[in-house]
Parts: sequence; structure tokens; C-alpha cells
Amino acid sequence: MKRVAFLFSLVLLLCSCSKPVDDDLKIISFNIRYNSWNNIDGDNGWPNRKDAVVKMILEERPAAIGLQEALIDQLYYLDSCLPEYRRIGVGRDDGKEAGEFMAIYYDTTRLSADMSLCTTLWLSETPWEASKGWDAACYRTVTCAFFTDKRSGRSFNYFNTHLDHVGQIARAESAKYIAGLVDESEGFPVILGGDMNSTIDDTIFNAFYTSGMQDARTMTDNTSHAITYNAFGGYDQSGNGTDGKVIDHFFVRDADVLRFRTLDGDYGVPFISDHYPIEILLKL
Repeated sequence: MKRVAFLFSLVLLLCSCSKPVDDDLKIISFNIRYNSWNNIDGDNGWPNRKDAVVKMILEERPAAIGLQEALIDQLYYLDSCLPEYRRIGVGRDDGKEAGEFMAIYYDTTRLSADMSLCTTLWLSETPWEASKGWDAACYRTVTCAFFTDKRSGRSFNYFNTHLDHVGQIARAESAKYIAGLVDESEGFPVILGGDMNSTIDDTIFNAFYTSGMQDARTMTDNTSHAITYNAFGGYDQSGNGTDGKVIDHFFVRDADVLRFRTLDGDYGVPFISDHYPIEILLKL
């Protein structure tokens, strides 16, 4: 009888061990487009887009989403609509709530965050204080998070950034600085995402490759090379025509990318931002 009970317990154990665990992680990077005080975006302004943005997040249900350009009023709205998510990051202008955030939202049912290893750094010669670097037109930051997946128990580093749109030196030096942070993350997978304001052929990305990261689009056959900057349909604020560009990117080290998507679907409005979100599905 004891032998039968033992064999039955062994079968249960083997079945539980062989049962597949859905530990694939979905991460999104999204330039949300700031909420302009003078409504320069007209019908594409934040009040007309905000519900569609929430719809996108709830439909995709990422484990984490890195936002660029978000202002505090936008974040308060997202906070109210996403009760299972928490956010990391501070405003770039004062290290508190002023200016744009490179905010990271994470699903608390899926990920735990080690807050002692989560911070926002400035892309400048003085990264620990609110400051503008090199020839940048704006304060630029990178938000760093260290997460553990509650399903698999695996941990990883996630960096969310927005490189300067004007300063070429600033973009190059910022990439070097972020690559240094990646080097310090030895032993853990790294996901880096954001609006890089550069197409993938730019030499600034050599710093990422030297640190062992790869362009996520090239790491899977299930990929997308669709434009990410859509300019709300092809026109900039001055009314001049502009071509769409691929300037939002993910770079990954020590993880397998299973899928790369450009989220250009219909969430209820023509455009949820002047950028399309990008999404990766990966396995640590």
C-alpha cells in the first residue's frame, strides 16, 4: 500500500514538473506624446487619445511598459486606470514631478521590483542631478529598474530612455553612458528600450553592441520593420510633409526574443500618439 502511495506521489510530482510554465515576458516601449498646454495637436491631443492608450495597455497586458514624454497629469490618469500597475521614474526637469518622465509601469501581479536598484539618471556629465548633457536641446534621462518575474523566479534589468532629438554628440555620449550601465549589469539579462531619435544604422548603437546587446528586431524571424514615428499621419507641427521613420528600438542581452511587433492597430482613434508602441515577447 505504501509502495502504491509512493508511486502515485511520484507520478504527481513528475506531472507537475513537466507541466509547461508560461514564463514568456511581454515588454512595450511607447513614446506617449506629451499633453500640450496649448493643444498644438488639435484632434490628436491627449484628451482624445487617453482612453485609447489605456485600451492598448489593457489589451496587450505587458509585464512592463516604458513610456517616454509622459507628463505628471498623464501619469495620474494612467495610475487611476491601471490599478494593478505601479510606476517607477521621476520628472526630468527637477527629479520630482516637473517635466517629462521616462516612466516604467510594471504589472505587480507578474513582477516584483527591487526599489533599491530602481532609479532615474540624467544623460549628462552629472548623471545624479537634474542636468543637460553635451549639446542636447533638453534634459534627457534613463530610468533603470530591476525586476524579478514571479512565475519563473528569474531577474532582469530594464532600462527606458529617450535620446535627444537635436544633439548628435549628446546621443552618442548618452549611448556610451547607458552601455556602461549595461556593463555593470553583468550576470543578469538586460532589456533596453526607448525612443532613440536615430535609425538603426546610426553608429551610436555600436556602444550597445560592444556591451553585448543586440537589436531585438534581428533576434527573431517573427519581427516588424514598420515605421514607429508616424507624425500623426505624416505631417509635423509646421505642416511640412515628413516620412515615417523607425526610431524606436529595443536592445536585448542574455534573453531570447520570440516576437517583435509594431502596435499600429486600431484602438479606437486614428493615432494613440505620434509614435507607434513597439513590443517584444521574450524568454529569460
